[in-house]
Parts: sequence; structure tokens; C-alpha cells
Amino acid sequence: MSEETDQLITRLTAAFEKGVLIKCTLSRPVPAAVADLKNIFIRPVEIKKGRRLAFNYRYPTRDEVKNYTAEEARGLLAGLLTDGFRQADLFTTEADCSLQTDTAGRRRLQQKPPAHTAAPDTGHNRIKTHRLEPSAPWLHALGITNARGEVPAPSQDKWRQIDKYLEIIESLLREQALPTDAHIADMGSGKGYLTFALYDFLTRQRQMTPRITGIELRPQLVALCNQIARDNGFSGLQFIAQDIKDYHPERLDMLIALHACDTATDLALAVGIQHQAEIIVAAPCCHKQIRRDMHARNELAPVLRHGILEERQAEILTDGIRALLLESEGYDTKVFEFISSEHTAKNVMITALNKHRRNREEALAKVAALKTGFGIERHYLETLL
Repeated sequence: MSEETDQLITRLTAAFEKGVLIKCTLSRPVPAAVADLKNIFIRPVEIKKGRRLAFNYRYPTRDEVKNYTAEEARGLLAGLLTDGFRQADLFTTEADCSLQTDTAGRRRLQQKPPAHTAAPDTGHNRIKTHRLEPSAPWLHALGITNARGEVPAPSQDKWRQIDKYLEIIESLLREQALPTDAHIADMGSGKGYLTFALYDFLTRQRQMTPRITGIELRPQLVALCNQIARDNGFSGLQFIAQDIKDYHPERLDMLIALHACDTATDLALAVGIQHQAEIIVAAPCCHKQIRRDMHARNELAPVLRHGILEERQAEILTDGIRALLLESEGYDTKVFEFISSEHTAKNVMITALNKHRRNREEALAKVAALKTGFGIERHYLETLL
């Protein structure tokens, strides 16, 4: 075992004993690792036998959770970090550490300030949040909780995502109030986890009577979500099977588009802008249009010959121009990390509040300069507007 590996394991077990361990994720499995094992998520838990380290082994179609003492975990981690995974990310309330191993076997340990300062949650099956009650029947109907209203290990990331989403919505509503009967559209609502969560939160926590419409192409998901909405008495929540581009509501106070693929995000943003929605929330996905069209003509051109850097630059450019175009239409925008990149690479969120301030010329001049510098003829949202 290398010195860097030993240091990381020592820090993890010391943080566990001290009560400051948040979590640790093992990722980037080596070719010889256990077949289909994607990563391992480690966190402290309280069980009947006492405090343990819960190892959540994540496979494509299932999760397996095993609990270990600190001493057991130390021996297990030595093998996993030597022969199983090339990266380990350790999060504590005191400091974060990252251990990376290159293909030649060289290891590098880096320390950063803590990303989390709140005390770790050591609940075994249930994670509490004041914004949503885990006992809500719709959560069980969607497979997030079990029949006892507990959040099992495979659903804990989804639960955290829901709570983070509601935290963001709560913050936006403090800045930009919506009418009590707000009309809200969720473009590309999928199975509806976040759509149901928003309706539950607004009706129970904010005492609003919103009308929320989930737009989804797949009829089977629409039928499922409508049935669950009826079963839970959510009279103001409906789902319709329709393409985003064909949705033309009479009124729209809030537009949501989470992980709508490529230009579908632009179609959704255009609907929100054209209806002058007070709040727009988007989590973009699959930035293909700009990457196809991008031919850098600036000082970054030599760097962007590398595919991975070109891909990341295209994502930055796509979302940066989206934010500028929203600003040109009178919105104040923010672009930030939605959830940790350890869970998904598609983790950028754009929020926009309609301040009805026209800053059109300045924002569009910035868009034009970016297009010139990167050899882009058009941005799809610009075309739609």
C-alpha cells in the first residue's frame, strides 16, 4: 500500500472516530475490478450494533450495502484503493481530500477546504428534511421510499437531489414571489420526482394553490404520473404527452426544464422567455449543437484540439450564451452546481429571475463577441428568440 493511500485511509477512519466524516466515494474502477461495479459510496451510520461505515456498492441495476467497523473498513479500503479504484474523494467537516492514481500507478493526494460544514447525518434508512415528509404516499408510489416511509440506500441520492432542488426553489421564491395560483410548466418531466416534490412543497409548505403541468413525450410515464396525482388528491397537478415545442400555455409564471437534451433546453427556455415567466430554472444536458458548430479562432484554439477540453468548452459556451440571452430579455441569471459532480456530470443549473430590466445591447454584444471568437454562426436559443 502506498504512502498516499495509507494517509487517505487514516484520515477517513480518524474522521469517522471523531464524528466529522461526511462521506467518501471510490470511483474510476480499474479494468481488473469487480465486474460491473461502478463505484462505492461510504458514509457513517448508526445501527443497533453501534456506529458503522456503510459501504454502498453500486452496480448498473442494483445497490448492495454492507456495514463495517472502522478496523474492518481500513483493511477493505487498502485492497480497494490498491487494486480496485483509481480515485477516492473524502469529505469531512474539517477538510476534503482527493486521491488520484494515473495509469502508471502514480498516486497524488490533494487537500481542499471543506465543501460541507454541517454535521454528518448518520440515519440508517431515513434522511430527514423539513421541506418534504418521507411518509408522503406519492414518494412510495414512485419507488423512492419503502412502505414504512423510509428512504433506502439506493434512493438516498435521489432524496438528496429532491431536497436540494426544493432548497433552490425556496431561495428563488424569497427573491421573486409568485402569485398564489401560479401556473408552472415542467418541461421534460420524466417520471415526475421533482414535479411531485414541487407541488407537494408549494401546497403544504407555502400554502399555495398552483397549477403545475408536466410535459413529457412518453405516454406511459404520463399515464403513471397522472394516476399517482389522482391517487394523492393533487388536483392542480397534471401531466400531458406532448413535445416541448408544441406547448403554448395562456399563462406561465414559472418554467422548469431539468435535463432536457441538447436544444430541447433552448426550446423550453424560449417558451419561458416568450411568456415572460417570473422564474426560469434549467439544468441543461447534452450540449451537442455548439460543439458541432464550434471552430475556435482565439487564443484557446491550440488547447481545444483535445477532444475532452473541446467538449467542456462547448458546454461552458452553450450555457454561458444561454445566460447572456436571458439577461438580454430582462432576467437576472445565476449558473451554479446543482448537485455534486460525484453523482452526475450533468450538474449545472441556470436560474433566471425576471426583473424586467432591458440590458439587450450590452448582453447581445457579448454574445456576438463569443460567437466570433469561437467561430459559431448561431446559438439555437438565439434563433428561437
